Parts: sequence; C-alpha cells; structure tokens
Amino acid sequence: MEYMSQEGYDKLVAELHQLESVELPQVREAIAEARDKGDLSENFEYHAAKREQARLLSRIQFKQKVLANARVVDMSKLGSDCVQLLSKVEMTNLANNAKMIYIIASPHEANIREGKISIKSPIAQALLNKKVGDVVDVRVPAGMLKLRIENIQLSD
Repeated sequence: MEYMSQEGYDKLVAELHQLESVELPQVREAIAEARDKGDLSENFEYHAAKREQARLLSRIQFKQKVLANARVVDMSKLGSDCVQLLSKVEMTNLANNAKMIYIIASPHEANIREGKISIKSPIAQALLNKKVGDVVDVRVPAGMLKLRIENIQLSD
C-alpha cells in the first residue's frame, strides 16, 4: 500500500489518462502506418513504433498498479508535532549551518526540484518520528550529516 497526497494521486490519474487516451492511440496509428509500408522485417519505423508501444504499455500497467494500491492521506488527521509523511521539515546542517527545507513525500511524488524527498530516502528515514530540536545523524553517499530539526509543519 502506498500513501500519498491528494495532489499526487490526482497527478498520477492525469498521467495515466494522458498515456491511455493520447499517447497510446498515437503509437498505434504509427504502427498501422508503418505496417502499410510493406516488408516488416526491414521496416525500422515499424520496429521503433512497436518498442514505443511496449514501453507505453509497461508505464500504463505500472501506474495502474500504483493507483490500485494508493491510499490518499487525510491531511486533517495529521499532526505537526513529529516528522511523518507529508511533513514540511526545516532543518540545519550542523557542519556548515546550511538551512534546508524538505517535504517528506511518497516515492511517486518525490521531486528534488520541488523540495520533495522520498519517505524511503536516508534523510527522511532518519527524520521520521523526530521532533523539533532533535539532532539526527544521517548516512548519505557523501558521508555523515548531522541535522537539527528547526520546524515541522504540514505541507500545503
């Protein structure tokens, strides 16, 4: 079971709809056009379109499976006293006093450009169930980080 925000769930539904109703019909049309050109054994366009169809069908199946197991988190039942899924966490790297703000998100919503890290990431795992003022040690690929939690709030 995957827990996610309503926004993340809606985004996955929209992506699935785009794949099924726009991209897949385009690929099927490309296959039909390539098939009409004759000999399929040497038809690059046909083989490329078939590969694209297989890739799309795989993505559709994956997104369907994620949605089938998805559960939208009721934000009204979440608190901001400790770090959990959908918490917005402000912290300080004690080695260089750099401030960081991350939202703990489901793996399917993680996007570092938007400041969303996966709940399965080392940083999120170390922060889970911690409170404001706690100091955590996190092993990351670059070494060890010592982070102090400055603020916790629910993400928007």
